[in-house]
Amino acid sequence: MKNKNTKNKDPLISMLDAASKGDLIELIEELMGNDLSIRRICINHLKEKVIVNSSVTADADSSVALTLWHEVEPELSELDEYGGGDYSLMEDVGEGLYELYKKLKEVTLTDEDRYELLNEVMSYIESGNAGMDDSLYDIAYALCKNDESLKELAERFENLKRDWPLRHARGIYRRIGEHKKYLELRLLKMKYGMDYYDLASYYWETGEKSKAVDTAQKGMKFGQGRMEELKIFLAERAKEAGDRDTYLEYYFSQKTDSLTLSSYKEIRNECKKEEWEKYEPKLLKIMKKDFNIQAVKIHLYRQEYEAALQYFKKDRRFSYYGSHEVFSVAEELENRYPEHILRFYKLFIGNLNTSTTRKIYSENAVAVARVRRVLVDVMKKTDKWEKYALSIKLNNDRRPAFQDEFARVIPDWKSL
Repeated sequence: MKNKNTKNKDPLISMLDAASKGDLIELIEELMGNDLSIRRICINHLKEKVIVNSSVTADADSSVALTLWHEVEPELSELDEYGGGDYSLMEDVGEGLYELYKKLKEVTLTDEDRYELLNEVMSYIESGNAGMDDSLYDIAYALCKNDESLKELAERFENLKRDWPLRHARGIYRRIGEHKKYLELRLLKMKYGMDYYDLASYYWETGEKSKAVDTAQKGMKFGQGRMEELKIFLAERAKEAGDRDTYLEYYFSQKTDSLTLSSYKEIRNECKKEEWEKYEPKLLKIMKKDFNIQAVKIHLYRQEYEAALQYFKKDRRFSYYGSHEVFSVAEELENRYPEHILRFYKLFIGNLNTSTTRKIYSENAVAVARVRRVLVDVMKKTDKWEKYALSIKLNNDRRPAFQDEFARVIPDWKSL
């Protein structure tokens, strides 16, 4: 009688048991030729099973990292060829590159593998057509384990002679203390506020305090675009020097670049009584000039309800994604000005007499629910609400999806 274990043994296992070492190596090499991941899987498995010298282990780790690149590179090449791809492909490539990045943070590649990988990564960075620049830059940095390799990377970026790689080159030169090279590249382009801030902060870090302040002040005069960091920098310098007036000017300017209720409160808390008397009128002038929802929130905070209401008296248009904040602010005024807010809410009810998607039905239901809240909860005019809502319900009695969405959002819809 045959042994039960022998009878049930997987025939593949039996054949592997009978194979010679050479046969197994030949098999694995063939499998690796058809599927790159087999190499990585085998190395990771054998690292746990066999003992080899540290040199072989290091080479194996390096090989695993390079294999990860070879696994993802064909799809990356496709993205580069077509200037991007569908979401699924982009996600797969992004995950593959991230796995490689994590591996590179753990291991040091052999010189041969490192140069092979860096050369290939740089070719995609130079192309810039795959939509994976951030991941590719991360990998390039992860390949550099010391200042010497970072300097080499900076030189490669510099040789591309394009703004973004040059910015990385500047950052590396600054990081590794190559001051002459940093300044050479930095002074090639001084256009934006951030350019001046970068140079000013460099001078400050290297102890050239006067140059730092002069550069920041020039940036305020000549720089374009974002100026927030320069203002913060100069405000801090003025505060350190005990120049309260100059500090407040820069502080106020920075906080009002995009005035919000939060920045309003910060200015109010920073100012002493006599300082507030100077800056409060300036704030009110800014709010009047740009009467947005943030200005309305400030008026509410100041208990200036009539001023806040003016925003809701006009026919306004804003994106769906920005509407939540607007309607939240409007809700705070419902009890004081129910008629005005009711009129405002009705402006944002879509076409209720047409067949459309459930998404639109749901959005309209939410809009009608706001009307219900004012009529029923605030004004206590249930009869007026029922008359208004019943008309909508009857006009859409042959639209089951409409009725479903309204019943889901509005509590008494089914009983109307």
